[in-house]
Formats: sequence, structure tokens, C-alpha cells
Amino acid sequence: MPDRKDDMSIAPLAERPSAEAPNAEADETGSPELEPLPSWVFPPKEGFSAADLDRLRGIPPHTELIDGSLVFVSPQTRFHSLIMFLLETTLRRALPAGLRVRREMTVTLGNRQRPEPDLVVVRADGDLGMKQTTYQPADVVLAVEVVSAESEVRDRERKPVLYAQAGIDHFWRIEEKDDRPVVYVYELDPATKAYALMGIHHDRLKLSVPFDVDVDLTEIDDL
Repeated sequence: MPDRKDDMSIAPLAERPSAEAPNAEADETGSPELEPLPSWVFPPKEGFSAADLDRLRGIPPHTELIDGSLVFVSPQTRFHSLIMFLLETTLRRALPAGLRVRREMTVTLGNRQRPEPDLVVVRADGDLGMKQTTYQPADVVLAVEVVSAESEVRDRERKPVLYAQAGIDHFWRIEEKDDRPVVYVYELDPATKAYALMGIHHDRLKLSVPFDVDVDLTEIDDL
């Protein structure tokens, strides 16, 4: 018997499900009844607030708030997953007492800003319990973003500005080049409240600030 795809390709047009609303039922006129849209599709006049992320029902996982607008993430690539695993495991071994590494937790930078770095290093006293959903800028020692095609502008331009203005001292941006990670290391200039580029690291990330860490970036090939 032909499979379902073949059935669709040979069925008369009148018998095929609607492409616009395959699960919708037709009304008396024969037009499909579209399902009601969730309330978060329509932003309030002043934009969403940081607190809204905790109470909006049905928003996709890892939704961020940038400039009062909801930002949805694209599917994660293999490179993204592997470099996150490599950095997270290495940082956990390297961190001094009093610091913790957290994955995909938001940081509330203001009423209209609640981005979600891929990794953050936070002070242990910033942990407030298992139901915690966000950190404050004062809790964050380091923010890390892994750039994807969809997030390129945000990760290269907007987010570093927001992190710097909030006073987060250290920021790493990670890009993919020839299937290998390249790490751009930034440190906050307190006079300008902007990040200064401290180094670009290809095969090895070895730093003493904000803590001692030594990452063999070529290990991504073996994961």
C-alpha cells in the first residue's frame, strides 16, 4: 500500500487537508476555523517585562527578552552542543571555591532585558533555591555566548553592550571556524563601561583572569 505521503500526492484537491490549518475544523461556510493564538503573540504597548517570562503560558523553552521583545531560539547545532559540554565540564573542574557554572539561565539586566547566556559563572551566594529562574548582574562573573547563524547580530553586537552596561566584568564570545571553536575574550573597562578585547584563542584557551583555566579546544574533535 502507498504510504501517507503518497496518498496526499494523488488525492483529489477537495479531499486534501488544509495546508494552513491541518487540524482545524471547517465552519458552516467551509472555511477552516483557526485555533486562537496565545496571548504572548501580541506584545503589550510598552513591550514585555522581565517578570513576564515567568508567567507567560506556553512560550517556547529558552525564550529571551531583548529590548522588551521576546526572542525565540533556533534548534541547537552539534557544534553548539559540543562546545557547551567541553566548556561546562572544564569550568566545573577549574572554578575556585565560591563560584559556580550554570547553563542556559537568564540574567535580569533590567525591566526590558532578560537575556539567556549559554553559560554563566556566578557567585555561589547568587543561588537562591531550586525554583530560581534568573540571576542578577551582580551575581555574574562571566557570561558566555556561542554564536549561531540566527543569533549572530545579537551575540556580536546587542548582548555584549547589555552585559557591559550591567557591569558584568567578563564576556566570552565563541564562534565556529572550520568546525573548530574560536574564543574571543573580553574584559570590562570600568571607565567606558564597554568591553575591551583581551585575546583571540584558537586551539587553547589559557587564562588567569577571572580565574585560572586551561581548555584544550581541539578536544571538541573527540567528543
